[in-house]
Amino acid sequence: MEMNKESKIYVAGHNGLVGSAIWNNLKSRGYNNLVGLSHKEMDLTDQVAVRQFFEKERPDAVVLAAAFVGGIMANSLYRADFMMTNMKIQCNVISEAYSHGVEKLLFLGSTCIYPKNAPQPMKEDCLLTSPLEYTNEEYAIAKIAGLKMCESYNLQYGTNYIAVMPTNLYGPNDNFHLENSHVMPAMMRKVYLAKLIHDGAWDKIAIDLDKRPVEGVSGAASKKEIVKKLAKYGIYDNKVVLWGTGTPLREFLWSEDMADASVHILLNVNFSDIIGVEKYSSVHYGANADGAIDRDQNVGRGGAIPSLGEIRNCHINIGTGKELTIRNLSELVAKVIGFEGKVEFDTTKPDGTMRKLTDVSKLHSLGWTHKVEIEDGITKLLQWYKGN
Repeated sequence: MEMNKESKIYVAGHNGLVGSAIWNNLKSRGYNNLVGLSHKEMDLTDQVAVRQFFEKERPDAVVLAAAFVGGIMANSLYRADFMMTNMKIQCNVISEAYSHGVEKLLFLGSTCIYPKNAPQPMKEDCLLTSPLEYTNEEYAIAKIAGLKMCESYNLQYGTNYIAVMPTNLYGPNDNFHLENSHVMPAMMRKVYLAKLIHDGAWDKIAIDLDKRPVEGVSGAASKKEIVKKLAKYGIYDNKVVLWGTGTPLREFLWSEDMADASVHILLNVNFSDIIGVEKYSSVHYGANADGAIDRDQNVGRGGAIPSLGEIRNCHINIGTGKELTIRNLSELVAKVIGFEGKVEFDTTKPDGTMRKLTDVSKLHSLGWTHKVEIEDGITKLLQWYKGN
């Protein structure tokens, strides 16, 4: 399918960090025929609702950025929910996309699909080579199932479904709630609040807590209550305490860069490019006189063409291929905020995985490299946070 500016594109999860960035990127490129529904408008775990949506809207392309996500604690507590909810979303959207003739679909996963002890940097080919990180297993298995669904539909039906796996993201619409946010926004908010306490800027602290209360404590609480609650999260007057040793290495990608890479792949990359077989669909399925795929004419199913060998790991990592320690990250965040206090590490708390770096050579070979370096990204994130 050739995508053009009139193509109707359904972005599932268009309000989230990932989906909103992809939506905005498509708009900036002149793709205005976009469809998005909030969770209240359509529950993607409801198969009937998803089917009715596809029957009504008939999108030409789909971006599947909707997911049920959370941090280590949530992943550990709600293991069944993480697996079942994500599997339902994926099964419903992918199967209905196929049933309604969608030939271009982009599935968003995460680099948590890779084994806990994967060789670094992590190539796409290290998928399923050894055990996953236990705390994250259910979410990872759901995402692996999603990328395998894309691969398998392509091999059996000649569809053009591409799966991309972004690294740690940060950017506009990030989650700054201290109870369940990721490392970058949590660290930024902690350092910012510690500076505000030291500066005696209680009006700004009140605004911050009214926007994002901490365990029910808002800006209306007394100074004593606020200080006590923030201390629970390692936030003090001119001092911040972070978990672990500060030595783990992490890779961070600005969410708008992730969106640009995703849209580049949606518009320019086909399954045939990834597996290196030209006119892949018609090779497998026989084409009609007009060149369209004849889905009823299964001329040798994709996975059973001996000349192609085993086709797997067709997903694409999206990242920078660069990393820094959590301690270095904290120093950059402090510098951007203008924080001159102490950053301490509580070494009795866990570090998590020591290194998670993506190999982005496949992405680079497909014509895309990142633009926003970490120092600029932190400055942009702080500006967004203060403005929201």
